[in-house]
Amino acid sequence: MACPHFKISVRSRSGGDSAVAGSAYMSGENLYSEYDQRMRYYHYKAAEVMAKDVLLPPNAPESYADRQTLWNAVERVEKQWNSQLSRDIIIALPNEIPADQHEQLVREFCQEQFVSKGMIADYAIHDKHDGNPHVHIMLTMRPMDEKGNWLPKSRKVYDLDENGDRIRLPSGNWKSHKENTVDWNDQDKAELWRSSWADLVNSKLKKLDCSERIDLRSYERQGKEIVPTVHLGPAVAHMEAKGLRTEIGDYNREIIAHNRKVLNLKKLIMEIGQRIRDAIEKMKQLRARKPEKPEPLLSDYVVKYNTIRKQGRSEWSHAAREKASVNDVKLLGSVIAWMTHHKVGTLTEFRDFIGKYQAQFDRLKEIGKENHRLETALKHLENHDKLLPIVQQSKKGFASTQKKYAEEHQEELDSFRKSLRYMRANNLTPDDMKRLKNEKEELAAKRERINAELISEDIDPAVVRKIIDCVETVQKSDAEKAEIKPEKAEAETLRKPEKKESIHELLRKAHSESTARDAERSRKKPEQNIGER
Repeated sequence: MACPHFKISVRSRSGGDSAVAGSAYMSGENLYSEYDQRMRYYHYKAAEVMAKDVLLPPNAPESYADRQTLWNAVERVEKQWNSQLSRDIIIALPNEIPADQHEQLVREFCQEQFVSKGMIADYAIHDKHDGNPHVHIMLTMRPMDEKGNWLPKSRKVYDLDENGDRIRLPSGNWKSHKENTVDWNDQDKAELWRSSWADLVNSKLKKLDCSERIDLRSYERQGKEIVPTVHLGPAVAHMEAKGLRTEIGDYNREIIAHNRKVLNLKKLIMEIGQRIRDAIEKMKQLRARKPEKPEPLLSDYVVKYNTIRKQGRSEWSHAAREKASVNDVKLLGSVIAWMTHHKVGTLTEFRDFIGKYQAQFDRLKEIGKENHRLETALKHLENHDKLLPIVQQSKKGFASTQKKYAEEHQEELDSFRKSLRYMRANNLTPDDMKRLKNEKEELAAKRERINAELISEDIDPAVVRKIIDCVETVQKSDAEKAEIKPEKAEAETLRKPEKKESIHELLRKAHSESTARDAERSRKKPEQNIGER
């Protein structure tokens, strides 16, 4: 399964963006923008749009089901030059799920995570039939009241002292701060949406009896030794598609080559490690009768392997046998060179050599687990610091004021208590944040150093696999010979072959038998003549 893509961005007027243009692009429709006083159309996109719709919460006007009406209304209510117009999400759709089920998957996700919270979701599924189906989702950023009127994104809140009174600044103004009216912009929402999408997709894959699963966490948080590539962007991607090499493209190619090398090495170590352990067990069984005999070298196995191969070439042509013999010599030479370079002589030393790499991969796995623990701890510490002012504010004023404030900030207060419970269970205080960040940086440095060590020494997978193939072939041959019973082997040794008579002896016997028959006939013939007379 390809690496899942889940990108979240905000469309802002300060960046020259237009909500109407964004909807026209993803839907492939011609939409008129009242703010720009121009028609927005991307007709070339219409062919790749497989499905599209606008999902409304119950309190939204039905007219907003028309995307032109919806996004022009958004443009009208946003007065500032730097207003945030919409939240855009692009999600890759898994090819393992049939294409006719993609829209159901998208609608279920949007309804559960966005529309049920009061957002309007405008989506369009794109598929160029190039193996990269994906969905574009545009979300409104302002809440609505029961009548479908837009509400403010934030409100002004006055800071209070310990007596519940407003605090006057030296300028004469009251001290205040801005609070969002909804939590849609909270940073933890991105992680919630990603994990919810992954859970939904994995649930569908499970129902389809598909073994593949997606994980939208970073490679670092998953504990994987894969280095992430850099996003190309439309301009660079277009240049690369035209065959023009770019700096970012070259960097990504280096990363891809590095990741491929590390993953292939990990696969090789896992495969060879088990085969070597099995070979050592067979070697112990075969050497049980002669324990005093030293452990054979890997080159001895290769020589025996070549001998076995040579015995099976009796019916080959002379040219074929000559060519095979040359290849045997090359194989032996490459194995001896590899053994000399890596200082590996016996099967046991081969196991220890491979085990060194296995230990490094195990260490990377432990680093991933430790990194996840640190990230969780840091998340709760940061959450504690961020929400502490809200908790302190909830304790100010009269009981009725505190109750109203707590009701308005129930979710934040619950999140703070959750973080506080985690900190107490793990003996953490806000002062531990700097220490944990330093530990996280040290882990990242260790991971980078181990990855560099893994690929610095080329162990040549072809030679490694050929060595273990030779060992297994020789051990199989030796085991087949050892299965002959001793008494049977002795009887076969003592049995003498029957002596075959020569041609001259057979002719002499035939001549003697013929002469005897002639003499017998001559003796009987006179007696018959006398009786007749």
